[in-house]
Amino acid sequence: MSGSGGVPFPPIPPPKDLAALQLEWSEFPDRRDGMIHAMSGGLWLHRHLWFGRRLAHLVSCDRDRLLAWGRRVGIPDERLQHHPLKDPRDGIRREAWHWDLGGPYLPPPR
Repeated sequence: MSGSGGVPFPPIPPPKDLAALQLEWSEFPDRRDGMIHAMSGGLWLHRHLWFGRRLAHLVSCDRDRLLAWGRRVGIPDERLQHHPLKDPRDGIRREAWHWDLGGPYLPPPR
């Protein structure tokens, strides 16, 4: 994985607050409901498989809220990724960001 310009991200240390990994976010059985939650400023945890590896995106239109969550658990700010998303309610593309979560940063299911 690399940041902008192809420069590899430095390795990140283990989470500094394991309990914080479980705070603030919500999961939804329906992807549309999760998108609406993220578009409203909530933190949506979207689990997925990537080449057979369990990962998740923590998604929101509230960049500051995502950064605060990342700082609590120990993820460097520069790992936050910008990815505008189309709001399912009106089809308008909105600014959104996400963390890629895997390994020790992947919260266990609730």
